[in-house]
Amino acid sequence: MALLNNAADRGDVDALMQLAVWYLAGDIVSRDLTLARTLLARAVSIGHVDAALMEIALTANGSGGKADWPGALALLRTAARNDPVAQGQLALIEAMAIDTAGAPITLPVPEILSAEPDVIRFPKLFTAAECAHLAGVAATMLEPARVIDPRTGRWIAHPIRTSDGTAIGPAREDLVVRALNRRIAAISGTDIAQGEPLTILRYRPGQQYRLHLDTIQDAANQRVATVLIYLNEGYGGGETQFPAGNLTITPRGGDAIVFRTLTRDGAIDQSSRHAGLPVTQGAKWLATRWIRAKPIDPWTIS
Repeated sequence: MALLNNAADRGDVDALMQLAVWYLAGDIVSRDLTLARTLLARAVSIGHVDAALMEIALTANGSGGKADWPGALALLRTAARNDPVAQGQLALIEAMAIDTAGAPITLPVPEILSAEPDVIRFPKLFTAAECAHLAGVAATMLEPARVIDPRTGRWIAHPIRTSDGTAIGPAREDLVVRALNRRIAAISGTDIAQGEPLTILRYRPGQQYRLHLDTIQDAANQRVATVLIYLNEGYGGGETQFPAGNLTITPRGGDAIVFRTLTRDGAIDQSSRHAGLPVTQGAKWLATRWIRAKPIDPWTIS
């Protein structure tokens, strides 16, 4: 820390960035989002491109300060003058029908697929370019699904989900991801702060998500809904199946599925038990956002 602080005081941009990352992560040092934002701003002023993109994400989602979509968009426009990654993000944002706060102006007409379970489809919620962006953001972070073995405390292969996946936490929630999360909140009738970080999953041949519920046992802030967005099509298998409703959904790229996980009286809806059937050919890409009853802290849950 002393070496990094001394280097940062001398204007070393890499030291500033490393300190910012540590204060965001909160494992080597205590998390301090406000200080991290200050360090990022200093790194950006010297010319650190990755710091600029991270500062934009944090400005939009309000980490370490007030959420400021117009301010984040202004920062993105500045970054796009010299950075092709920022240019690509800006092009996607400018193609969206959104208001000055980044919220969607229009939404697809919903289709009721089932009453019990409560399943609704929103056709083509995401464009092909938006789906490709999400897959690109996640690609370098994908890891095999794992859980902690309660007997040994060690990580083991997930017993019911065999995909590779990752969550796009607040530091990587670029403006495209942020706007798409706003769209997800709109179709689910919830506040964006109720959503867990967007999770991206990739299923290759033989991989699947066996029959399960999305609720968390004894959770104080329970999951009340799930939104699935199919990011591609053209593969074999991979259907989403709800046995209780005799419902099998064939994925179509860009389509979103919203289903409720609790009954009207707040009990776990057993009819929402579902499975992602095995992929038989190609690769299935899926985005999942689990919605909680109340706002969550994305830094803690990430």
